Amino acid sequence: MKTLIIYTHPSPTGFNAAILKEVQSNLSKKHEVKTLDLYAENFDPILRFDQEHRRRDLHKDPEMAKYRDLITWAEHLILIFPIWWSGMPAILKGFIDRVFAADFAYYYKKVGLQGHLQGKSGWIIASHNTPAFALPFVQDYGKVLKNQVLKLCGISPVKLTELNGVERKTDQQRQEMLKKIGQLASQI
Repeated sequence: MKTLIIYTHPSPTGFNAAILKEVQSNLSKKHEVKTLDLYAENFDPILRFDQEHRRRDLHKDPEMAKYRDLITWAEHLILIFPIWWSGMPAILKGFIDRVFAADFAYYYKKVGLQGHLQGKSGWIIASHNTPAFALPFVQDYGKVLKNQVLKLCGISPVKLTELNGVERKTDQQRQEMLKKIGQLASQI
């Protein structure tokens, strides 16, 4: 299976980097894997609209062609990112804004959207520090990405794995989280 991992964290050595390594090392050898590290790539998340950059032409933006090609190539997307201030990192939001554009990832119907990315599946791995008791009271951007972006673009099924309270976990608890991620990755 052609698998694209979209990794979004500025630290190459933190817990999210450990998640990335766990996923990469536990995916079956049947996967052809490519990893896109948005920070290492120095991805420009700024969406511009002017005479040269029109919203209706986003799907043809030559700067985004290689990213559209990666999305097109992939049969399975894995997104690994932290949730900060109840949202995904700005660089990932910018990636979605610039790459998952109308007439590439979806088109408008009379009512609603029609996804162009059918036949693809996804797995979102989001880490955050929200205590479990507070989760019902905060916006969950893992679910937003799953239901209001990927599924609307035709990507289904999408699995969501949330690792909460990460900063308050012991090293042993974090290792258990990583082991769980490795087990899930091996089942894809």
